Amino acid sequence: MTDSPINSSTTPLSTSTVSTSDDYFEKRQLKQGAVGWLLLVGLGVAYVISGDFAGWNFGLAQGGWGGMFIATVVVAIMYLCMCLSMSEMATMLPTAGGGYSFARTAFGPFGGYLTGTAILIEYAIAPAAIACFIGAYCESLFGVGGWIIYLICYLVFMGIHLKGAGEALKIMFVITAIAAVALFVFIIAMAPHFNSTNLFNIAPTENIGASSFLPMGYIGIWAAVPYAIWFFLAVEGVPLAAEEAKDPSKSLPRGLIGSMLILAAFALLILFLGAGAAGAEQLKESGAPLVDALVAVYGQNSWLGSFVNFVGLAGLIASFFSIIYAYSRQIFALSRAGYLPTSLSLTNKNKAPYLAIIIPGIIGFLLSLTGEGDLLILMAVFGATISYVLMMLSHIKLRISRPELHRPYKTPGGIITSSIALVLASIAVIAGFVVDPKVWFMAAAIYAVFIAYFIFHSRHRLVQGTPEEEFESIRKAEQDL
Repeated sequence: MTDSPINSSTTPLSTSTVSTSDDYFEKRQLKQGAVGWLLLVGLGVAYVISGDFAGWNFGLAQGGWGGMFIATVVVAIMYLCMCLSMSEMATMLPTAGGGYSFARTAFGPFGGYLTGTAILIEYAIAPAAIACFIGAYCESLFGVGGWIIYLICYLVFMGIHLKGAGEALKIMFVITAIAAVALFVFIIAMAPHFNSTNLFNIAPTENIGASSFLPMGYIGIWAAVPYAIWFFLAVEGVPLAAEEAKDPSKSLPRGLIGSMLILAAFALLILFLGAGAAGAEQLKESGAPLVDALVAVYGQNSWLGSFVNFVGLAGLIASFFSIIYAYSRQIFALSRAGYLPTSLSLTNKNKAPYLAIIIPGIIGFLLSLTGEGDLLILMAVFGATISYVLMMLSHIKLRISRPELHRPYKTPGGIITSSIALVLASIAVIAGFVVDPKVWFMAAAIYAVFIAYFIFHSRHRLVQGTPEEEFESIRKAEQDL
C-alpha cells in the first residue's frame, strides 16, 4: 500500500484516499454465500438471547417492575422500527460494514467512522459483560467462576471463529436452539406459579410518581431503559453478515425482522413470568435470575433449576459466540477501508479476519476481569444508542437525498418509521447517564479517543476501492453528469 493520495481537500475534516497493491483486497475476502436466511434469524437471536438469561433484571432495581415493563415496550418499538429501517439500507448496500456502510453512504467518511466506532464500542464491550454472567452461572452450577471461566470462553470461541464463518454460524445456530429450549422450559415451569402481586413487591420510594407499580417513580422508567435495551442489544448486527449471505436482498430483511419478533416475545414472557412467579424484589440484583427464580419457586435442588442453569449457559454462550462474529466483521470493514490499521482486515486461509477476532478478544477479556457486568452493560449501551441515532439519521438522509437508489426492500412507513426510532434512540442515549454518569463519561471518553484517531491520523489514509468508497465515487460521477 502506498502513501500517495488519490483524493484530498482542505476542509477541516477532509479525507484522503490512498492507492493499494493489486492483491490488497485478495487478502481481505470473506466467504461469500455461506449464510442463508434461517442462519441469519439464528444469528440475530444469538446476538441477544443472553439478555434473557441475565442482565435485564437490573432494570427492576432501577425502575421496579412497572418501570421495566414500560421501558421494555418502548424499547421494543424502537428496535422494531429500527430493524425495518435497517432492512432497507442493508438490501440497498449489502456490505460487511453494516451501520458504518449506511452512514458512510449518507454522510461521508466522518459520519461512517462515527457510526462504525460507536458500534465497535458496543460489540467489543458486550462480550465482556456476558463473560461475567457466564462466570456467575458456572459458579452456581460448578462452583467455579471468575477469570478462568472468562479466559476459557475467549480462547475456545475465538478459536472456533478462526475456522471460518459458515462453520462458526452453524455451531452458533445449534447452541441458540438449545438455549431457546431452556427458555421454553422456564416459561412453562413458571406459568402455573404466576401471581401478579409478585410483580409489585418492591417498596415504593419517595420519588415523584412513586407507587407500587412504579416504586422508583417516573424517573425509574428512564433509568430502566439501558437494561430493557439489553433484551435486544446487538440484533442490529445481522447486516454485518451481508457479504457472506445468500441472496441478501431477501435474506437480510427476513433475518432482521424474524429475529426481532422472536426476541420481543421472549422478553415480555420472561419479564412477566420471572418476576410474577419469583418476585421482582428477589430478582433485581441476581447474577443468574432465571435460576434464582426457579429456586425460589421449586426449591434449591430441583431438576428444573439445574436444567435451566446448565442449558442456560448455552444462551449466554450463544450471544458471546455471535458477538465475537459481529465485532470482527465491524473491525474488518473499518480496517479494510483504512479507518483502523489495515492489518486488522487480513484474513486467513479460512477467510476469517484473524487479527480482528483476536485483538478485541484480548481487550474484552481484560475488561471482564472487573466482574462488573451491570456497568459493562451501560458502556455497551452507550455505543449502541449513539449508533442507532446515526443509522436512523442515515435512513432519513438517504430517503430524502437519494430516492432513486434501488431498494429491494422498502421500510413500511418510510421516514416516519425511522423517525420514531430516532426519537426513542436519542432518549436512550441520555438514559445511561441517568443510571451512572461516571460510567457514561468513561464510555464517552473511549469514543473521544476513536474520534481523535480519525481526526489526526486515519482520515488521511482511507483506502481507495472499498464498497463504500466505490459507491461514493458513483454518486459523485452521477452528480457531475
